[in-house]
Formats: sequence, structure tokens, C-alpha cells
Amino acid sequence: MDETFEQLTVAGTVESVLYKNAANGYIVLTLSANDEMISVNGNLGDIRPGEKLSLTGRFEDHPKYGLQFRARACERTMPATEEELIKYLSSGIIEGLAPKLAVNIVQFFGTETLAALENAETLTTMPGMKLSSAVHIATEYQKVTTFKKLTEFLKEYGISADAAFALWNMYGAAATAMVKENPYILCDRDVGVPFEAADNLAAELGENQNGEQRVLAALTAVLTENLDGGHTCLPEKDLRDIVTTRFDINPTAAEECLLGAVEHSVLAAVGKGDSDKRRIYLPEYLEAEVYIAKRLSDMLKEPTNAEPESIEREIDAAEWTAGIKYAELQKEAIRKCFSHNLFILTGGPGTGKTTALNAVIDICKARKITVCLAAPTGRAAQRISELTTCPAKTIHRLLEVEVADDRSPMTFRRNEDNPLRCGAVIIDEMSMVDVLLFDSLLRAVPRGCKLILVGDSNQLPSVGAGNVLRDLSRSGVVPFVELKEIFRQAAESLIITNAHKIIRGELPDLNVRDKDFFFMRTTTDEETASTALNLVSARLPKAYGISPFDDIQVVCPTKIGPTGTARLNMLLQEALNPADGHKAEAKFFDRVFREGDKVMQVRNDYNIEWVRAGEKGTGIFNGDIGVITEIKRRDGQVMINFDGRAARFQTSQLGEVDLAYAVTIHKTQGSEYDTVVIPLTDIAPRLLYRNLLYTGVTRAKKRLILIGKQETVAVMVERNLKINRYSSLRQLLLKSLSD
Repeated sequence: MDETFEQLTVAGTVESVLYKNAANGYIVLTLSANDEMISVNGNLGDIRPGEKLSLTGRFEDHPKYGLQFRARACERTMPATEEELIKYLSSGIIEGLAPKLAVNIVQFFGTETLAALENAETLTTMPGMKLSSAVHIATEYQKVTTFKKLTEFLKEYGISADAAFALWNMYGAAATAMVKENPYILCDRDVGVPFEAADNLAAELGENQNGEQRVLAALTAVLTENLDGGHTCLPEKDLRDIVTTRFDINPTAAEECLLGAVEHSVLAAVGKGDSDKRRIYLPEYLEAEVYIAKRLSDMLKEPTNAEPESIEREIDAAEWTAGIKYAELQKEAIRKCFSHNLFILTGGPGTGKTTALNAVIDICKARKITVCLAAPTGRAAQRISELTTCPAKTIHRLLEVEVADDRSPMTFRRNEDNPLRCGAVIIDEMSMVDVLLFDSLLRAVPRGCKLILVGDSNQLPSVGAGNVLRDLSRSGVVPFVELKEIFRQAAESLIITNAHKIIRGELPDLNVRDKDFFFMRTTTDEETASTALNLVSARLPKAYGISPFDDIQVVCPTKIGPTGTARLNMLLQEALNPADGHKAEAKFFDRVFREGDKVMQVRNDYNIEWVRAGEKGTGIFNGDIGVITEIKRRDGQVMINFDGRAARFQTSQLGEVDLAYAVTIHKTQGSEYDTVVIPLTDIAPRLLYRNLLYTGVTRAKKRLILIGKQETVAVMVERNLKINRYSSLRQLLLKSLSD
């Protein structure tokens, strides 16, 4: 929300609650203010009819409720009149208190009702009130008042109601006391308050700057922040230096706290002695790396009953069936798939990974080996399924993910106690798989099962922490084949040959005009944006008879700036799907969605239901692209079709989707599009590197258009930014094998 808008204050009594999310405290309610009914929304916590509120925020046009007050802060006053008290207590605020009994209590105690509810003995003075009932009512009411005190206490320090909700879910009535005892519990990942906010509160409460609680929270905060950079750990010296400098902590205090945290398993460490060599972890990440190393070392040691003569006959049969002749490296890859229980197959576009993979699948079928084929995203799974004609799932679907709500940890039904039922597991787009997901996958792989990892280590690494494919392929102990030969048919594609030039550090050919790779020179951001807009909306559809929705994808290095996805999405939406008075619209903060818009799911949601040709299922995943088919303003619902799956969203869930006329390169991993347009101006220096350009270029199947300056392309090609991520996976694997 734009904080420059004028903040207003409204006050009144809650008439009704229309919607409530117990996980994050988001609520939609009706407020009676000066004889006027106002619709209100915001993360305000567990508010009930009858409460008096003073709200600070601004008015917005909400797609479901029309003009609505978006509240950013809330002061609550408990109901005072008998009418307000009856409405409040009849709302279910006190568990087990029936509306009829609520009325009787208010009629007996009058305006002193709330004071009476605090004390079970006082409640028993009411005729017919049993002691057991009085104790239950008083206990439940005390829970309500302590939550109210918690939200009011945290609000004084600018900490939101949804954080209060998370704390309440974790600690119940003791939450306020626990925060006062240790304000840094607010930094717990399930609460999500930044260290700086908790630190401000701690300073107000007189927390020692070098106290153990503050130092431990600072260490944990730095490790957590670095997960976003892909690091599963940090060198001990680097971690201590960051903490002491950034948070003005005494070096001795930092060292002592770190040693104690490792000793008591609050943090974890690999290595001994020199702090330059010892690495510090959040425990779950070291546990994951240790398990991966041990499990893979076991797989490498397991016998395979390989029969060289048999596999050669099977390769010959697969060649005959497919009507092709495999290259020697492809044959080597196929042999290694069956002579080892763990194998990695990598290679760039056009090198025949899919051809080799199809041979492996065919031989597995001939041997009656059940194959489980999976990929990290829905689009990647759909793509590999189409290329191999073997059904594929997302890894999460394969493992049968379970997620109760936004605050609950993700779990999988498939694990050591309930493994997959198959003889071979093949994972495509392995570069996208992070440490925690790979740990969960390995726990579900049965003993004696083959595990085949397929990917392109030159693409961008996983969004989550770790660089699993790169670490394993460079370990020197995992059987590995990298396909390098570009096959004749693929070599005719300038997209493929230029992609290989890029990864070798050579400038791609930007002057050819009669193939599938085009470069359009522009000098300014505005010229680049207008060129992209004209290409997508007019020139490409006219020249090739293709759809700007189905066949063309704008792919950007960044979200921000004149040629970032945010601005280009607005321009392309206006050009391709303008408002016309007939298409319904839904607004979510600063974004407008309308019927006919192309959208992308930007986070995994395992609970959204969908229907496809009579089939029902749940789950829409990060990277899935769809089209808004209907917006029901009156019902607050949005229907989105994701490749034939019709899914129903509430308007409050529109934060899970974004316009998809333009998407970032990171979001396209695992996907391919017929025609890709990439604007290459106004790019932050940190995004000018080879792997990012290579990943964007390799998203195109039939044609690619780069727009921008040749100097920008040259800088990206030259800057071979190694995606080095701190991890101990390789060392742990080697140690596990030696043990």
C-alpha cells in the first residue's frame, strides 16, 4: 500500500463479521459509525460484533464490498451497553457460551457483565449457574482478554495483529509474558517480525545490547536472511563479523553466544578448529545435508546387478524402436543409468537429454520397472510429460504434500515409513530443487530404487537454499554424464547455437535476420518498452499468425523499472485486454485484474480446488499460467482457467496471482514458450550476468527477440558470475563415503 495516501480515522461499533482468516487475522466486517454502515477490512485479529473500534487507514474500492475502509491500525474498546454486551457475547467469542445463556448473564449482571466474567465465583451468584460452568466461562474469557492485551501491547511498537495471532497460536495466554521476557521470540520464522522491529521493542524493555537473547537472535536473523541468497550456512568468521558490525555487538559476546548455541543445538556447525573453515547452520539445514549425504552414499554403495551384454541389447532395441542412432555419450548415459543406482544427466538445449531419457524409460518399461517421473513445477512436469509420453507430477504431488493452512509446516505422506512404490525415480529440471525438498524426496525413495537426476547446471539455481545439482555433479563421486554435442537438427536453430555461445562466454550472433533469434537495437528504456509492446500486440501476431496470449511470452530480468514486469504488465494489459465497460474487474491493492487477463500463480497453494472435464483435484502451483474467465463481484469470486483446470479463487486470494503478460526469468524456469521477447535495458548491475541471460534465452522454442543495447548483451555474456552458495553437501558426501 502506498503510505503517502492520507490516513483517516473512523470509529464505531462492529455490527457483523463477514469474513475471517484465523491463520493471519485478516477480517472483513461491518462497522456502525455515526448512523452509517462502513465495510472494513484489514489484519485486525479476532474481532467480534459489539466491540467498539477506532480505526486508522484509508478508503478503497474493494471488488466485493465496493467502497471499503482498509484499516492499518486498530484501537479496541469493549462493549458497554447491555445491547452491545449481548451482541458481543452471543457472537461465539467465549467458547461454549450459548447465546441464550449470554442474554441471561447480561440481564443479571447488567453493565458489570465483563467484570463478572473475570471471576468464576462472581458468576456463581447468578441463579442456576453451576460452578463448573462458571469456571469454564471465566477461563475462556480470560483467554480473550489476554489476547486483546497482547495485540494492544504489540501495537504500541508497530507490530501487526497477524504477528500477534501467530504468537497466540504458539504460546496462548502466556504470549505477552513471554514477549516481555524475550522480545526476540517475535523473530521466529512462524511469526515473521524483522529483527530490527523486535530489537526496538527489546531496547524499550531494557534488553542488554550484548545479552545472550539479543546476540542469539542476531545470529539467527543473519543466517535466515542468507537463506534467501541460497546459502544453507555461513563461515563462522563471516557470521560473527556481520553480527558484530551490523548490530554493534561485542565480538567476545558474539563468540561466546555462538559456541553456546552450537553446544546446545540451537545452531549447528560443520568442521572444527579454524573459524574460517567451520560453518554455522540453522539446524534443519544441516540435518537435511547430513541426511542427503548419508542416503546418497548408501545408494552409491548398493550393488546393481548390472549385466553389460543385456544393456547393450536393450540399447540396440531402443534404437530400433525409436528409429534413431544414439550418440556415444547418450549410450554412455543410458548404460550408467542401469549400472548405478544414482546417476546425473546434464546438458544444454539440443544435446539430446530427452532422447536419452526416453530410451531409459522404454528400457524400464521393458524390464517392468515402475517409473516415477517428476519435476519441481507444474509447467516443468507438463513439459517433460509431453516430451516423454510418460505421466509426470510435481515433486510435491509425487510426495503427496499435506498443508493444513498458511501457518502449518508442510509435510509429505510419502517418507521412510511410506515410500514410493517404484523401481526408478526420474527428476527433471533438477537445478531448481533446493536442499529441503531434495531431503524430503530422498526420504520417500525406496531402498534399491534407481534415482536419475536430469538438468542443466548452467541455468539459475533453486530459489530455496542450496545448489544441489551443481554440488553433486562436481563432487567427483556421483556417476555423471554431460551431453555436449549439438545434434544436426538442433544446430539449425540459432536459439540453441547462441545459447551455447553464451554459456561458453562468446557473444551470440546478433546480426542474422532469417532464423529464429533476433536482436532489435534500442537506446532508451522507453524505446525498449514501446518496441516490446508493439511486437507483442501487433507485429508478431501479424507476421506469424500467433496469439499474443498463448504463443508469446515477455520475459524480463527484473520486476522493477521502465522495462520491468510491473510496468510492462500494465502496458500490455491495456493493449491486449483493455477495460471496455463489459468486463468485470477486481482490484487487489494497486493491481487491477479483469476478465480475459493472462495471470500467473506466484506461490504454491495446495488447497485450491479445480475441475477439468469432470475430474476434480486440488492445488495450483507457483509458475502455473492461466486466464481469468469470470469475476463475480457480488460473490467475491474469481474463476481462472489453468490449462483446462478451472479454479475458483476468493478475491482475498488475489495476492497469490499476478498479471503474466510479462514475467521474470526466475519465474520461467522449467517452462518453454513458442515465442519469447526479452527487454534488456534498465537492468541493475547485480542482474547483469551470464546464467541469467542463458536461462532467459533457453525458454524460447520457435523464436526469440532480444531488445536493447549490444553492450548490455556483451556485459552479461562476459560476466560469468559463479553461483557460489555456502553449503557443505559435497564435503559431507565425501566424508560419508569414506566412513
